[in-house]
Amino acid sequence: MEDMGDPTRRVLLAAPRGYCAGVDRAVVTVEKALELYGPPVYVRKQIVHNKHVVSTLEKRGAVFVEETDEVPEGATVIFSAHGVAPVVHEEAEKLSLRTIDATCPLVTKVHREAVRFAADDYDILLIGHEGHEEVVGTSGEAPEHIVLVQGPDDVDHIQVRDPDKVVWLSQTTLSVDETMETVRRLRERFPGLQDPPSDDICYATQNRQLAVKRMAQETDLMIVVGSRNSSNSVRLVEVAIEHGARDGHLVDYAEEIDEAWLDGVGTVGVTSGASVPEVLVRDVLSWLAERGFGDVQPVAAAEESLLFALPPEIRRDLKERGLPDTVRHDASFEEAGSLH
Repeated sequence: MEDMGDPTRRVLLAAPRGYCAGVDRAVVTVEKALELYGPPVYVRKQIVHNKHVVSTLEKRGAVFVEETDEVPEGATVIFSAHGVAPVVHEEAEKLSLRTIDATCPLVTKVHREAVRFAADDYDILLIGHEGHEEVVGTSGEAPEHIVLVQGPDDVDHIQVRDPDKVVWLSQTTLSVDETMETVRRLRERFPGLQDPPSDDICYATQNRQLAVKRMAQETDLMIVVGSRNSSNSVRLVEVAIEHGARDGHLVDYAEEIDEAWLDGVGTVGVTSGASVPEVLVRDVLSWLAERGFGDVQPVAAAEESLLFALPPEIRRDLKERGLPDTVRHDASFEEAGSLH
């Protein structure tokens, strides 16, 4: 029988965690493109913000580039899950590239909102992080109408043309609480501020933050598996600390955990960002079990069953070859029973 470790030590394991529907779709898009067209398949920017995923796809023949003009004329290029501005599509057309758009449909929704409100001559206050690929892509839809708001402290400096024609939109991977505080401050300045038709912060970001909030007060150490350029992963550490976790760290791999973090710790919380494959979480759980933290207790905050269809170009070519066009489901939630 497996040794469950010290009974005073336990792990709280968040559910949901890991892959969201948009990430699953984007990663499978690259895998299927490699299967259909053979390597190399070019990907503009990281397909998702995760070091392990990018490295694994590189080994299979994906070539990641920063800009469209790095792709050879006539080649296949995939746009990442974070979305691109219209000018990127124009650049690809000039180079006669075969394009496959793996933008998350929830990001596409924000793009469409930006186009619609710009057409109605609104000033759009886009809450997000400067330079993040998603923000760059959304801003590119209506650059003359979009003003970036990076958080509550930015609000006092915002200038608009007509305070009665203002709407807010947001990056999909932000802290829910901080975004709502930013909106509250914006509404104090601009009482006529309109809301987007539906939440811009995606379901997966909200659910993963909710699970962390439920765990935080009982947690001495929160370990979030995710990469440093992953906005939603970074936010999970912040949310954990804000809601009562004594300590919190972001790691890509189990071997990055410092044993000193376990000093005086009874309860470790474990979760992962929305672009993290479950194998990396299992490695962390094994690492903890070897150090006496073998008692793993799931903390379920929500159920997720959403799936997005693959991009139409991939579906069409798979169908022509008689291949399945299903999106793989990651096994992130098996232990908590949220999906299976």
